[in-house]
Amino acid sequence: MAKSLQSTIELTVQLDENRVPEKLHWTAQDGGIKNEEAKAMMLSVWDHKTQETLRIDLWTKEMPVDEMKVFFHQTLVAMANTFNRATQDEKMTETMKDFCDYFAEKLELKK
Repeated sequence: MAKSLQSTIELTVQLDENRVPEKLHWTAQDGGIKNEEAKAMMLSVWDHKTQETLRIDLWTKEMPVDEMKVFFHQTLVAMANTFNRATQDEKMTETMKDFCDYFAEKLELKK
């Protein structure tokens, strides 16, 4: 029997008195990340029992709107790539990438 491995990803959220995120830090030692600061995060988890996605979306007070737009665009592109790797559905992947291009164009993200 193969040896079972375990990896831990840790998220730390510092909140203000109104429970609004002020600081986000994350650690993923297997990836060489130790207590790195982030300004925003999106986490999606599939709940097989309820057949729904559970989500945590957080951003700090210091996250600039222009960076949030880039963050969303890059997340959408990554989701299209992940969708392709998971499903091999080239047609829908291209549709998703077309939307990513449209999104970037409308937000004037591409120079």
